[in-house]
Amino acid sequence: MKKRALITGITGQDGSYLAEFLLTQGYEVHGIIRRVALEDPEHRLMRIQHLQGKVQLHAASLESHPSIFKVISTVKPHECYHLAAQSFVAYSFEDEFSTLNTNINGTHYVLSSIKECAPKCRFYFAASSEMFGNTDMVPQNETSRLQPRSAYGISKVAGYHLTRNYREAYGIKAWCGMLYNHESPRRGHEFVTRKISMHAAKIKLGLTNEIYLGNLDAKRDWGHAREYVKAMWLMLQQDRPSDYVIATGQSHSVKDFLNTAFSHVGLNYRDYIKSNPELIRPADIQILVGDSSKAKRELDWKYNVSFTELVQEMVDADLELIKETLKSKNH
Repeated sequence: MKKRALITGITGQDGSYLAEFLLTQGYEVHGIIRRVALEDPEHRLMRIQHLQGKVQLHAASLESHPSIFKVISTVKPHECYHLAAQSFVAYSFEDEFSTLNTNINGTHYVLSSIKECAPKCRFYFAASSEMFGNTDMVPQNETSRLQPRSAYGISKVAGYHLTRNYREAYGIKAWCGMLYNHESPRRGHEFVTRKISMHAAKIKLGLTNEIYLGNLDAKRDWGHAREYVKAMWLMLQQDRPSDYVIATGQSHSVKDFLNTAFSHVGLNYRDYIKSNPELIRPADIQILVGDSSKAKRELDWKYNVSFTELVQEMVDADLELIKETLKSKNH
């Protein structure tokens, strides 16, 4: 019998890579999408268009417990990967209420529905390095103090504790993956990494001549999303639920990302950079770097993509995307 997996946030970067991976493992893959995605599939289902017919999609909202309950009671998944969230940290400063409501209540609705309808289902919660905030431990591991610095980080801490509580109080097999920043050509345009790769491509092709950014000195542990979804799956194959930091163990600044992206297309980023104080967060985290020794030891998870390879892949993909878009406009 095929294993059934349910992915919330299947239309996002991580959801699309995970769906692809699970299909290669022989899973029957189901995904939860918002109803508006069905009305605008060209844009909202863009990352999973190539999977149409291979995955089964269900309309529901993280803001509606009955809709989540209905999907889980229908699918009765063996594994549930809860990836959907309001995940853009800068936006969480502008709209703290919807970030907290969607992320905390949505996680609670999924866990509660699993407890009632599919108690043997293994559950994965997408925790985040943002939970650590300005912790004094560098690098951070599973035991580091949680000091979130944004509504997004706070919502993830709440989801992390909800998940652990369902594990300990109700015996739900539930894992938390504390993933550090993970990028790819499928990253949303609002994130700084994609903004950089897209602008490097646009400037190279003569379509613009400047890029506005905030804090260039912030350091993050950037990995490839495609590698990180394998870690999610490996967690749910273990006998005993636990929590894992997933990271590369290397930290790079926004400046490093800029330099790698622009030099890849033969440009010096300093010629095009413009500072915008509005893009600096009210409470920023200066450095995040993760220690994933536990994942390497217990899951046998290995990370295989260098920082330079990741950045260059993103820039190359954006160059291709822009060229294709221009070509289709001219026809």
